[in-house]
Formats: sequence, C-alpha cells, structure tokens
Amino acid sequence: MLISRMKMPEFEAALTKTTTVIIPFGSVEEHGPHLPLSTDTFHAQEVAGRAATQHPLLVAPPVHYGICRSTSDHPGTISITGNTLRALALDLGQEFYRQGCRQVIFLTGHAGGTHVSALIEAGEQLLRLLPEIKVAVVNIVDLLRETFRQHPDLINTPGDSHAGEVETALMLAAYPDTVAGTAPEEWPTLPRFILARHKRKFWPGGVWGNPGAATAAQGEKILAGEVKVLLDLVNALERFED
Repeated sequence: MLISRMKMPEFEAALTKTTTVIIPFGSVEEHGPHLPLSTDTFHAQEVAGRAATQHPLLVAPPVHYGICRSTSDHPGTISITGNTLRALALDLGQEFYRQGCRQVIFLTGHAGGTHVSALIEAGEQLLRLLPEIKVAVVNIVDLLRETFRQHPDLINTPGDSHAGEVETALMLAAYPDTVAGTAPEEWPTLPRFILARHKRKFWPGGVWGNPGAATAAQGEKILAGEVKVLLDLVNALERFED
C-alpha cells in the first residue's frame, strides 16, 4: 500500500490491516554515464512496492537524499550531512508511530557506511524514546548478499558494485526508460584508510563493475530475490519480542 497515493480514509483503513511501514531511503548520486542519479531511491522504492503487493504493509514516500562520500567529486552527487539524515529518520519514525505504526523499517538503497550508520543511530534513538516501537535498518546490499547466497548464478562479475552489472540489470528490469545504454567496465583505485580529497582522480567514470554484463531478465530475478528476503525481515520484525 503506497502512502503517496492514498487519501485520508484509505490511510486510516490501512492501519486496521497493518501497523508496519517501510520508509525507503536513497540518494541523489552519480551512477556512471548510463544510470539516473536517483538509482538508489528507485531501487529501494521498487523493492518495497513489490513487497507490499505480497504482504499487508505501508510504503512511505521515499527520502531522496543521503550521505554520499566516495562520489562527492562527481557531477550530480548531492549529499546531506549525517546530522540531517539522523534528524529526518528520527522525525519520520516518531510521526509514523504517532499515526499508529509500530514496526518501522528503514530500507536504504544507498549503502554507504556513514549513511547506514546514521540510520542505525536514529533507529536506536527511536527504541529509547518510544516504548512499543520495533525498528529494523536494512540496506540493499544486505538484500543482494542474501539473494546471491541463495542464487549465485544471478551475478557474473565478482566484486561488482556501484553502477555495475547488478544495478544496471535492476534498472533495465524496473525502469528501462531511464537507462542510457551501458558504460565501460571500471574498477576504482581509491586508497585504503587514506581520505582522498580529489576522489574522482581515483574513480573517474563512477562505475564499479561491468555494466555490459547486465540484462533485464537478470534484473527481474534479482528483484524477486530481494523481495523475498525483505518479506522474511518483515515477518521476523512483526513477530519479534524484545
């Protein structure tokens, strides 16, 4: 059930069927020359929306901005601070709780470490503030990792990551009109532990993997796997007793 399309009576009626809400988080971030800047947002929204067709749950309008560190030099990347993201996640969690939701899932299509940590911190604070709330924080990489563990044949490029085979396949399946062909295979050379000021020097094209290996049929199978893993989490959260 997509909240963005609901009228007030529909939202009220939905709360009699479920008190679980998924809040998709994404980013406005370069994804190579061939994928849209909102790829992460589209990805999280798509997985949540498909899950909602198989299980009673609410899907909130997505948060389109996140913390983007490694791609901050690339054109099109618009980042926010950790304080902003934590505050936004905290406010949204409290507001959905006030409306009657008791299970809140932060599903992020952007998997940067500092970004995910900010969402976890907000979730921990919600647990301290609200006595009946249950919170889960999951990023798309978690869903993909479990999907590929169960179906290793769905990926061909070892080490594939940002704007590579997997994300290109997903976008070809769900949003083909946003994909502008493909891009050359690329592997960044960002230094370990050292914080680079000029990050694009080490990652010029903004691709991490091989987009040329992607197909729409592959993307559909990956999405189906992600939805299954997400629904397992929904069921576990709804049953969870702390």
